[in-house]
Amino acid sequence: MEIGNQIRKFRGKLNWSQETLAEKAYVSRQTVSNWENGKSYPDIHSLLLLGKLFNVSLDELVKGDVESMKKEIEKNDVKKFNAMAWLLAAEYLAVAVSIIPLIKYLGWLGGVIWGILFSVSMFTAVKVEKMKKSNNIQTYKEIKAFMEGKPLDEISEERIKNISSPLIKMVGGAFFAFIVVGICAFVFFK
Repeated sequence: MEIGNQIRKFRGKLNWSQETLAEKAYVSRQTVSNWENGKSYPDIHSLLLLGKLFNVSLDELVKGDVESMKKEIEKNDVKKFNAMAWLLAAEYLAVAVSIIPLIKYLGWLGGVIWGILFSVSMFTAVKVEKMKKSNNIQTYKEIKAFMEGKPLDEISEERIKNISSPLIKMVGGAFFAFIVVGICAFVFFK
């Protein structure tokens, strides 16, 4: 991505250190370093502030990055992320359904097996979260939407929807798991 080079270039024109820019942009020096080295990408609010600090337009600041961001959103990483999300859902279902039969038929050994299955599903959950962060999916979508002329309020509403949708799915999944476990308990412990 070019944004790191652009930030470095404009910072250099003003003879600012990374620390000076960090103070003016209300971020840490490490954050500025990560932007310049391509390890992370500034969110839309930081980009707007950087444009103001450097006295350049957002178009000039992101110079060529919008097209690569569009590709990034649609890349194979999204397919991999979706596959991991389905795997995580299957693991959660297996954890919810297997606890009662495992403990009933295998006793403490069943509890150990269930604990291992639970641990594997938690490992997968952590991996999915890392994928979300490393791909900056939310940040890219915000910038793309902004560059397409959507108002920032609309982007914020979309972010709220993106947060509430998984929450609703999680609560629904927990409710479904509770029902399944209740049915299994009724069937196996008659």
